[in-house]
Amino acid sequence: MKKNILLLCVLVLSFSKLFSQDSAVAPLEVNFKNSNTYSGGYYHTSFKKDAPVILLGVGLTYLGSSLIKNEQPLTTTELASKTINKIPFFDRGNAGYYSDKINKDSYIPFLASFVMPLAMVTLNKNESRNATKILVMYVESEAVTGALFTMAAGSIHRSRPLVYGTIAPDDQRKNKNNQRSFFAGHTAATASATFFAAKVFADLNPDCKAKPIVWAVAAAVPALVGYMRYKSGFHFLSDNLLGYVVGAASGILIPEWHKNKISKNISFTPLIGQGFKGISVACNFK
Repeated sequence: MKKNILLLCVLVLSFSKLFSQDSAVAPLEVNFKNSNTYSGGYYHTSFKKDAPVILLGVGLTYLGSSLIKNEQPLTTTELASKTINKIPFFDRGNAGYYSDKINKDSYIPFLASFVMPLAMVTLNKNESRNATKILVMYVESEAVTGALFTMAAGSIHRSRPLVYGTIAPDDQRKNKNNQRSFFAGHTAATASATFFAAKVFADLNPDCKAKPIVWAVAAAVPALVGYMRYKSGFHFLSDNLLGYVVGAASGILIPEWHKNKISKNISFTPLIGQGFKGISVACNFK
């Protein structure tokens, strides 16, 4: 967790000089080879708007991590009191599950998800034009998700499913790191990354036929991570569902918040016919 906080701090410092470059709205351009595509003016970022959110997210993540670090391991008496009948009925499905292998394997799609937004910025021309703004928004989305997760995990004491069985060794069941099941941070961070990538791609490539595939991948990867966290006995169903929703909401709402008004209310469509070329402008006055 400390490495994640350090990474966020480094990213914030790296991007601080870039905010000022992005504060001005660039003119909206149209690529005639693909209608309804946008250049550098679709999103708006600024130091005044985004730095406080990122810094607050990093600060709360650090505070939440400190609360998690101060968790106490279970005593033998407390461990004996961890019975299935004390778990809500909808979370009893994986009570007692434990698999260290599945836990370790879950890190593969988890870590891979963070590359998705960066890869799409590199590979997609419309995103490359917005690269600086997208990176700022990406850091912001993960900072918000990290803050919500760590504060919840550090404040709400809930044992993992593996505690409620005998498959895991007692030292694992008592371990303080296994007393912070609520909510699923891996699932949340993965959903934040993948849904962010899909949202930005959909915004900047509205007519692309690959959009359904991108959204399907965005939904599937955190679902896979959540399933693996469930099967490994590290999170209950409700932990994963909440983590999924929190991450997806952050990944979608942060880019939506940064849309320029002109991007929301005005659309440009190229018109090409025999003997003429032009642009259709549609305005939404709602």
